[in-house]
Amino acid sequence: MYCHDEPSGLRAIIAIHSTALGPALGGTRFYPYPNEAEALADVLNLARGMAYKNALAGLDLGGGKAVIIGNPATDKTEALLRAYGRFVQSLGGRYYTACDVGTYVPDMDLVARECDFVTGRSPENGGAGDSSILTAFGVFQGMRACAQATWNEPTLADRRVGIAGVGKVGRHLIAHLLEDGARITVTDVNSAALDWVRRNHPEVKIVDSTDELIRAGIDVYAPCALGGALDDETVAALSASIVCGAANNQLAHPGIDKALADRGVLYAPDYLVNAGGVIQVGDEAAHLHRGGFSFERARKRAEGIFDTMLNILKLSGEEGVPPAAAADRLAENRMRNVSRLRGILLPEAAHARRS
Repeated sequence: MYCHDEPSGLRAIIAIHSTALGPALGGTRFYPYPNEAEALADVLNLARGMAYKNALAGLDLGGGKAVIIGNPATDKTEALLRAYGRFVQSLGGRYYTACDVGTYVPDMDLVARECDFVTGRSPENGGAGDSSILTAFGVFQGMRACAQATWNEPTLADRRVGIAGVGKVGRHLIAHLLEDGARITVTDVNSAALDWVRRNHPEVKIVDSTDELIRAGIDVYAPCALGGALDDETVAALSASIVCGAANNQLAHPGIDKALADRGVLYAPDYLVNAGGVIQVGDEAAHLHRGGFSFERARKRAEGIFDTMLNILKLSGEEGVPPAAAADRLAENRMRNVSRLRGILLPEAAHARRS
């Protein structure tokens, strides 16, 4: 769905990949795409990833995503966000939105003034707040599972972890890793983000580029910025034993997961380990009219990413496929098997009680 509102400057695209398990849920990315074609390609890939993410997380939600074309630092206004909310509302609940790159909790509060299908709102407005907190927690759980599989201990203590991108998620991940005893190296294109690291975590090492980071003798590489982080050149140069990060769509093209496996690098499927945030906003959406969001309930569910990651690795070994392929199979099986149940007709009274 193309969304244009000339007076506010809104140019947005909403993509729904699947509603097999329920309404499509996915965040709104506000980004200065160079052209509409690149925005379309990104939103379609992201919507597909959300369908698989929600399925593997055990949520009764489909996959969707939205992108707003523009610079969030200069183009974001109340009128633009509220105009966007009108377009989301027009879909009648087929798509629920949330925060993503370039959008924040106060933005969702503005969108919600025009729309009933918004998650990631502030607690003062009945929402779950910042979903990056549980996103980082879920990545940490996935990383612990990878450490268990690689070094026989579910800890990153004394391991060197390299984080590319220390924005909303990366800075929370730093805290989890430091508490666990890891040694951390980071990089970011945003100087303000690096200044935040210097002020709050002077013990964290900073390097100038991702290229320098992946060659820095790290044990774990955590891409936590935009997609496409794992291309042929990066994989060839990578020094880490594990790749586990929060970025969406990390594999630059099909076959990269096999290239990682051939080099003996354990790749944690991105949409599995970064599902903590969608678990949080999914709880908010599911309990919108039934007692509200519970952080503890969502956190407990996000802890399950540890076990799911181990199950994926077990299936990967049994079937002789990379972990990403094993994760895809599990997600596709759930979408297929659960969506089939919609074909079982219920008596009208029973359906009313279920609703």
